[in-house]
Amino acid sequence: MPIRPTAAQLAWQQDGFGLFLHFGINTFNGQEWSDGSLDPATFDPTGLDARQWVGTAVAAGAAYVVLTAKHHDGFCLWPTGTTDYSVAASPWREGRGDVVAELAEACREAGIGLGLYLSPWDRHADCYDDPEAYDAFYLRQLTELCTGYGPLHELWFDGAGSEGRTYDWDAVMAVVDEHQPDAMVFNMGRPTIRWVGNEDGLAADPCRYTVDSTGISVYDDDTTRLGGLRYLPPECDVPIRSNWFWQPDDLDTLKGLDHLLAIWYHSVGLGAGLLLNVPPDRSGRIDPADRQRLLELREELGRRFARPATAALVAGADGTVVARFPEPVVLDHLELREDLSDGQHVDGHQVCADGRVLASGHTVGVRRLHAFPAVEVRELRIRLAGAHARLLAVRGFRTGHGTEPVRPEPHTPVEKLDGGRPS
Repeated sequence: MPIRPTAAQLAWQQDGFGLFLHFGINTFNGQEWSDGSLDPATFDPTGLDARQWVGTAVAAGAAYVVLTAKHHDGFCLWPTGTTDYSVAASPWREGRGDVVAELAEACREAGIGLGLYLSPWDRHADCYDDPEAYDAFYLRQLTELCTGYGPLHELWFDGAGSEGRTYDWDAVMAVVDEHQPDAMVFNMGRPTIRWVGNEDGLAADPCRYTVDSTGISVYDDDTTRLGGLRYLPPECDVPIRSNWFWQPDDLDTLKGLDHLLAIWYHSVGLGAGLLLNVPPDRSGRIDPADRQRLLELREELGRRFARPATAALVAGADGTVVARFPEPVVLDHLELREDLSDGQHVDGHQVCADGRVLASGHTVGVRRLHAFPAVEVRELRIRLAGAHARLLAVRGFRTGHGTEPVRPEPHTPVEKLDGGRPS
């Protein structure tokens, strides 16, 4: 039996691109992983504007956002009933504010998805060392988020800091099943999407959607076995600067346009999803430099891919797929899309024009980009490897670039926590 995606998984894969919003008490204290002891009074954005966050996401072409509602420090961005370590104990909005609610409203107005990150590891909660008590505590927090803010697009369960710890994932998933059954579940519990395995934003070829295990943390090589093959497309997360939370001293690490294009080609262009972290600053707005770079990326992607030439697909006599354009076109890029309704089946592909190989690779998946020197074509012959492999669409582009951006060197920086990784 083929392992098929759900309709929600296919819709999430079509989205392709979201923004990660790391925001919290760390933002105001120059830290990445604080230990749960920072004073709530330090959380005080002077001009928080969730509509500006969402407007930035929409302008950048993102289909959803994911907010760190609670990071590892345990500080909650909503007025939870589970702890006094939250926005309710801060001077922001005179203790009556709710970041999650403001973002949820902005997302509804703009028509994009809302995702929430709820760290399983909690460095503030006194009950964390009592697994049974903490599981009950965590379930109350999750229930508040799943019932108070409307439909959720994604629930993000980060494994960092939880190496070797076991949580009551059956109970967690029971909450999700009851209140947010359509939300994508990232990587832990009973996931419907998985972590790509690095924090560089990079997928690989082949990009497998059907796997029997997932990686959990950048600090641990162990994997979680899934008890059999599951359809779990990958999401690639990466910060736009070197840090995840906004920091006052890292503007020089803002990724250049070429770097972001390379990430795009090696995530979205390899059939994965991309979650690009663009953190709000201490004013509670997206930093102007980060916003400008995002818009530059969007502009360049639009310049390259906004005017596709779409081919009609017919079966060739030799078992190939013939992609025929209405008239001769000059192309230097192709986008292939696999029919995934019955699962992922393409194991390899080769694209030829007039007997010359233009592109080849393993995965096609939800989308696969190829670049090559410009050539005039009317017809392409595409050979697919894999039983039941089928194409859904072939589109060509003339971008003015005959090569794809060079894949960035892998570099996952150690999070700043007392000078190093968590103990």
